[in-house]
Amino acid sequence: MAALLFAATVASAAEPTAPLPPISHRIAGGQFDFIVWDSSIKGIGSRFGEGPKVLASENGKQVTDRLNAGETIHVDNRHIVPIEGADLIEVNLPQRMLFHFEGGRLLGAYPVAIGQPSRQWRTPTGAFSVVQMREDPTWRVPASIQREEEEAGKDVDDEIEPGPDNPLGKFWIGLSFPIIGIHGTNHPWSVYSYRTHGCVRLHPDDIEALFDDVDLNDRGVIAYYPLMLARLDDGRIFVESEKDIYGKGTGGIDALKGLARAEGIDNLIDWIRAGEVVNDQDGIARDVTLGSERARGTPAGPIAAPTSDRTARVANNTSRGINSAGISPH
Repeated sequence: MAALLFAATVASAAEPTAPLPPISHRIAGGQFDFIVWDSSIKGIGSRFGEGPKVLASENGKQVTDRLNAGETIHVDNRHIVPIEGADLIEVNLPQRMLFHFEGGRLLGAYPVAIGQPSRQWRTPTGAFSVVQMREDPTWRVPASIQREEEEAGKDVDDEIEPGPDNPLGKFWIGLSFPIIGIHGTNHPWSVYSYRTHGCVRLHPDDIEALFDDVDLNDRGVIAYYPLMLARLDDGRIFVESEKDIYGKGTGGIDALKGLARAEGIDNLIDWIRAGEVVNDQDGIARDVTLGSERARGTPAGPIAAPTSDRTARVANNTSRGINSAGISPH
């Protein structure tokens, strides 16, 4: 069954428009308070996987507002897990999220940076396997990126040795896609964005955790699902809507209604609220259960599978530092 689901996922990810994935039954992340000590709205959003405009709005702030040490910021980083696999590395590009399964258990859900919207630098979709595992990698700069740097008037390097100036960070997971890999970064604020030259980029803490859990020949899929529907075991129904950053189409509310009808749950959904979520494209899983509390920011109760063990500890009000740095795509 898992193999059939995996094959169907790969096929659908390659189609000219982006269909909805099968209805999900799991949400990663949650709602928690983050105690500021040296961070910004953008930094907090990139670390936990919530868009800075959404994070600012839900805390009554502007993205550019200065945060004070000791201030509390409410974070909502609930994300629908589009596909579940026994052993799978799953990247959903519009979500800018990576989900890692092992033995049917969700080990981690990590915000990522993906390829820029321009066709030249888009992250490809499809099935892959892990073909390289490197700690302290040397970055051999592709000729295409060297040309881009040269045209921008920047100094051009053939390769960059391991260390703080290496854009790959400390860990590299090479994939069966040509050139493309999963890696860390020396610019943590660039995570949860569309800034790379096709690679999948993680926060230094997250890539270390993923690197420890991944082996050569592990399989995965890069998919493209801007719109997702989930029904949890407790009966609640969630919709998550993302920006269609590569312009592949979402299907909109009609596709969502079709999936709900096929699952026999269309009469359980507040379709006015669902339409708002689809249109907002705010990248957070929102409760659209008919008759549920719809107030923005209302806690949704326990959610399955926190983003990772470390993030779960943060959700219990333990602060985590966020490094600031300039942003450079790769």
